[in-house]
Amino acid sequence: MIQARALAKRYGDRRVFAGLDVDVPDGGFLLVTGPNGSGKTTLLRVLAGLAAPSAGELQLPPRHTIGYLGHEPLVYRELTPLENLTLFGRLYRLPERGERIGMLLERFGLWEVRHERVSTFSRGMQQRLGLCRVLLHEPTHLLLDEPYNALDAEGAALLDAVFQEHSFEEPRAWVIATHEPQRVDRYATERLAFA
Repeated sequence: MIQARALAKRYGDRRVFAGLDVDVPDGGFLLVTGPNGSGKTTLLRVLAGLAAPSAGELQLPPRHTIGYLGHEPLVYRELTPLENLTLFGRLYRLPERGERIGMLLERFGLWEVRHERVSTFSRGMQQRLGLCRVLLHEPTHLLLDEPYNALDAEGAALLDAVFQEHSFEEPRAWVIATHEPQRVDRYATERLAFA
């Protein structure tokens, strides 16, 4: 569960947001929308535990249960997809990670390029690998900031399938910020629109 009361965030004199109440129970899906610069990214960073709120109360799950995807895929460009996911699998201490890594690379269309350096990839392929990284440890709380960013039609369809499958499996809490709310609106249990 992710819960916040009277949440506020400031950067110096600039108020990003104030007085936000957020409830994302297990199985909940919070859809966050709004124009660029309205506070969506800042909110997700606070809810992921990556930035401290300026005020309010915040209850977050344990860090190892959170999967966060920001504007950058946060993968090592000098490594291959296989090396990246193996490294993250070790960091998460995943048992039998080889099978999980192979499944994700296959699922996101990266198996054939698993030995190529990420630096040679398009931005969309890097985003696919970032999604693999986020899903690798099977987090129960997923916070995705513009997850469709740079994905082509095939990549977007693969991400659509993730939402379709996970929405009815074991309860997960989702927080999705997107400029394409129509893609995920049917899963939303809560909505937050920034002006």
